[in-house]
Amino acid sequence: MSDATPQSPLKAAIVQVTPFEQNCTLIWEEASKIGAVVDPGGDLDRIERAIEETGISVEKILLTHGHIDHAGGAADLRDRLGIKIEGPHKADIILLDNLQKQGEQYGIPGVRNVTPDRWLEEGDRVTVAGHTFEIFHCPGHSPGSVVFFDPSQRFALVGDVLFRGSIGRTDFPYGDHESLISSIKTKLLPLGDDIAFICGHGPPGQFGPERQTNPFLV
Repeated sequence: MSDATPQSPLKAAIVQVTPFEQNCTLIWEEASKIGAVVDPGGDLDRIERAIEETGISVEKILLTHGHIDHAGGAADLRDRLGIKIEGPHKADIILLDNLQKQGEQYGIPGVRNVTPDRWLEEGDRVTVAGHTFEIFHCPGHSPGSVVFFDPSQRFALVGDVLFRGSIGRTDFPYGDHESLISSIKTKLLPLGDDIAFICGHGPPGQFGPERQTNPFLV
């Protein structure tokens, strides 16, 4: 087990990838330099340069959901690094089984379908460098979207469930606006106003300002 503790916090770096300017996130523990890649949607050379620059050893890939801008590079990165993929919830299998078609639709070549090594359920836990993330299944933007929450760090990786000042789109196939709002209000906001989050697009934020000012939530 890593010697990571709440006194040796995880660090994070955002790498924007794909034409959708998706936030692929590297998270790692500074002392051990062990970490994970969250949502490698594409532009793997850019992601691997960031891994080299931070000097981390990647132990796994985490997926918040199955849209192409988040999962389009996951199969290739798994092969390149020889690691496993955890997440999202199995309800997104219909998206992950059709990533190649999504790529053709959006004119992005070389995208491969992917099956995670581990599907995640509500209440599961995922570890990164000894830090434990709790899993919340938050459907709405996609059926199998999950949020990774580190209670010791008061930090969440929310994918496209929530943005600063907005929420994930629900006009895509399999989207559900009411489910998304319920996911945010019943699972995320009760965690506390102080929770910092990194989302799939745009700048990071905190739950408190979103609860108070996000037009989709007030």
